[in-house]
Amino acid sequence: MTTSLPSFPVMDENPLDTCIRFREIAPVVEVEFPGGVPAYLALTHKAVREILAGDNKTFLRDPQHWPALHDGSIPEDWPLRAIIQGGHLATMDGGDHRRLRALISKAFTPARVQAMEPRMQQMVDDLLDEVAAAGDGVDLVPTFTEALPMWVICELFGVPAEDRLRLRKWTATLLAHTTPPEVAFATQNDLQAFLHALVERKQREPADDLTTGLVQARDEGDQLTTDELVGVLWIMLVAGHETTVHLLGYAIVALAQNPGQLELAKAGDRWADVVEETVRYRHSVMMTSFRFTAEDVTIAGVHIPQGNAVGVVYQATGVDPAEHGASADQFDITREQTGHLGFGHGPRFCIGAPLARMEGRLALDSLYRRFPGLSLAIDPDDIPYSPSFFTIGPLTLPVNLGIATP
Repeated sequence: MTTSLPSFPVMDENPLDTCIRFREIAPVVEVEFPGGVPAYLALTHKAVREILAGDNKTFLRDPQHWPALHDGSIPEDWPLRAIIQGGHLATMDGGDHRRLRALISKAFTPARVQAMEPRMQQMVDDLLDEVAAAGDGVDLVPTFTEALPMWVICELFGVPAEDRLRLRKWTATLLAHTTPPEVAFATQNDLQAFLHALVERKQREPADDLTTGLVQARDEGDQLTTDELVGVLWIMLVAGHETTVHLLGYAIVALAQNPGQLELAKAGDRWADVVEETVRYRHSVMMTSFRFTAEDVTIAGVHIPQGNAVGVVYQATGVDPAEHGASADQFDITREQTGHLGFGHGPRFCIGAPLARMEGRLALDSLYRRFPGLSLAIDPDDIPYSPSFFTIGPLTLPVNLGIATP
């Protein structure tokens, strides 16, 4: 469609490095995505905060507001359509978004999250037993950082244990920008069909889980439709576990690279601070799925015409020196947290933030208490990361356990 815009992502360059380089050009930069599709990247804390504050008004999530997606400019087989046109909560605006979010809040209460702590601790302990049994060289990604969030989210939603690995594979396939279009669409169809079946089963056979709670939720006397329920489950299952997978992975890498910070965390039981600083320092979400401009708008001094797509780059905002100072790219759990955007801002602030914070705190505290001598068995520079510019995190984390507590 155009050859004058800088490409994103750039082959053989870390997407965060690319975005930091682009940030030197302007707070918001127009780029060319795979397939020759132009869109904007918001790269500074100030720009992103302005955009998040304008959600449901100036910036919309329903893809009908992106003309290029429908007028033939963007090919029908563009692989990112599977994410952008997913028909889930993140693609709803205004009253529909507020209504469904309110229903989630009724079922996804702080009390329900807090009540999960003993069970979550048991899951952590069981997984660490398996890690200990595997011994030195064990890869913490499949055995711990992926397994725990998937177990937690599936238990929360009442998904059978035998389906966990399948859900994880579907999510990773959907979020990878290297997935061929036909595979992405087939995966989206499979996941949607699975969730429809889950909702119908919970309608027939209620249980003590969040899916049942959503099925039974009411808003002004109207029951959620099956399609609406599936849309809610889609975004919460995908985003709700994927982000925590990478949060744990990034924390383990950061603590390995900053042993002084690890000692501070151990000595002062500062695992909540570790979670908060990890979310700021290396956010799991490289870039959100697109928002669309409902009108001409100026963000951080940059004009964006109506009907354009904008990606919010969370990773770049976390290391923006204009907001976090000259040490923005240093991992420091003693840093005063002055309001990072890691869990969002405005009307789409992350409902799952309390769950993610509790999960991260329990997982990291238990990991380093169980294995105080834990160390990476791989050079941090050699760690492969997921092939996605939506969510990014370590694909493998082989470690030596040291002396495990019996």
